[in-house]
Amino acid sequence: MDLIQVMKALSDETRMRILNLLKDGDLCVCELEVLLDINQSNASRHLNKLTTSKIVDYYKVAKYVYYKLNEDTIKEFPFLKEIIEEHAMKLKQCSIDYERLKKYKDSKLSCDDLKDGKVCFDI
Repeated sequence: MDLIQVMKALSDETRMRILNLLKDGDLCVCELEVLLDINQSNASRHLNKLTTSKIVDYYKVAKYVYYKLNEDTIKEFPFLKEIIEEHAMKLKQCSIDYERLKKYKDSKLSCDDLKDGKVCFDI
């Protein structure tokens, strides 16, 4: 694993926002787009950087791609866990994103609902 690559991946606010949301579990790319209010191209670019640095892994389920934290990298670089779990929430936007995530999870909506434009919470 390349420490420099990992550090560069952490140097962007959007990537920190993504990691902040993934700390509580896997999310589909469409969920990340809606929760972070970013377009597909922007999400893909940042997720690619996180995947290349091996901070994030992904897997496919049917037509959806889900992202999750790479536990091997988190173990290799313990400072990542501290940054993601303790320091990210100090960023105002990460705190806002996390509230949106909680509302989304409480809503019981799915990726299909999001793709259909159904949103019943303030995000």
